[in-house]
Amino acid sequence: MEIINQEKIFDILEKTKDASQSRFEEIINKAKKIKSLDLEEVGILINISDEKLIQKMQQAAREIKMAIYGPRLVLFAPLYVSSFCINDCEYCGFHCRNATPRKKLSLDEVRQQVEILEDMGHKRLLLEFGEDPKENPIDYVTGVIKTIYATKKDRGSIRRVNVNIAATSVENYKKLKEAGIGTYQLFQETYHRPTYEKLHCGPKADYDRQITAMDHAFAGGIDDLGIGVLFGLYDWRFEVLSLAAHADYMEKTFGVGPHTISVPRFRPAPTVDFKSEHEVSDNDFLKLIAILRLAVPYTGMIMSTRESPEIRRQAFEIGISQTSAGSRTTPGGYNEKNKKEELAQFNLSDHRTLDEIVRDICKLGYLPSFCTACYRSGRTGDDFMKYAKAGTIQNFCQPNAISTFKEYLLDYATPETREVGEEVIKREIKKIKDARVRQKLEEKLSLIEKGKRDLYF
Repeated sequence: MEIINQEKIFDILEKTKDASQSRFEEIINKAKKIKSLDLEEVGILINISDEKLIQKMQQAAREIKMAIYGPRLVLFAPLYVSSFCINDCEYCGFHCRNATPRKKLSLDEVRQQVEILEDMGHKRLLLEFGEDPKENPIDYVTGVIKTIYATKKDRGSIRRVNVNIAATSVENYKKLKEAGIGTYQLFQETYHRPTYEKLHCGPKADYDRQITAMDHAFAGGIDDLGIGVLFGLYDWRFEVLSLAAHADYMEKTFGVGPHTISVPRFRPAPTVDFKSEHEVSDNDFLKLIAILRLAVPYTGMIMSTRESPEIRRQAFEIGISQTSAGSRTTPGGYNEKNKKEELAQFNLSDHRTLDEIVRDICKLGYLPSFCTACYRSGRTGDDFMKYAKAGTIQNFCQPNAISTFKEYLLDYATPETREVGEEVIKREIKKIKDARVRQKLEEKLSLIEKGKRDLYF
């Protein structure tokens, strides 16, 4: 199958401009049944401009998110390991023209960074490496993964390591799998080939290498795959429809769609002169998040601290199910002395600590989750999607979210956050309908109170 047919994408965007309101209603009703939308249906939603219909679209996205994910928000932190990169991408702070000295963490420095993140309360990391075969070979990457899993401080431990590295070979993906990778993430950046080729220089300029990376990763045994684009490089309408097309391709080709879709917007960085000709307004950004939630309902959606607290709050409501917190975007950046941003990949807009974000999430009515149980229980790929599409993943995720949040409150939270968080736990326990699950959860919470950790369904 062809992954992205650009002429088809443009044709759909053109011919779906004047859909009737009755057709719009049909699509919304289909989406509410937790059914993936076809490309023409996504095109119709993209072309909706009536504010009342957009609000209706966002309301449907809220309902779908709650039906599949409930009030949970999974938290993670990025760990930038090496800024060495041989590519010269116009929008990225790691571009090779940047004369700022590069930084690559030794395994001892990785341990130090992980201990800092564990002291915050993090359980899940996303590793980021620049592309440099000499400085960042696959054995270095796998060594970092193994070091992270082996690093324990007090009651802290990292239980899931997701990885974002450049497109590579099937053999290298097999090595990532053997090292215990969680999700493999790689963004197309832009699906528009002429724009892609214009903005990239180096190995990454190979559009076909980038877009076939998920095929090679799947062949290497990795069945949890994350896709995304950098909104602002090209027209967001084209990018959203292309994301839906890529998800459809993965579903039909692998038998399992993307585990996650990420929605970063371009942010400037030191030494980056790129000026976006396709800036995405806040309103359009929230609209596209809702569309993606409707189009690919079973998929986790990720938002980073690129976005402001206010935009993040609104996005949580209509689609986002995973978010970073307390982030740094430079190698070694979690050390106080290394907070300088000269070689940041991009600038951040949410500088709050993990504890502050957790407290805010609680006050908004959500349940912070540090759960990593699906990965370690074998609920990945098709197995995970089976539960997600049926809406039964909550039977695992809700109690596991509560138990991991309980750990966080006991081990890391400030008194103010602990007080707010305990009320959230009481509320969420009451929502568990299955009496047996509720009883088992209460037993696990009692053991956690007594010092036990990492108890999950």
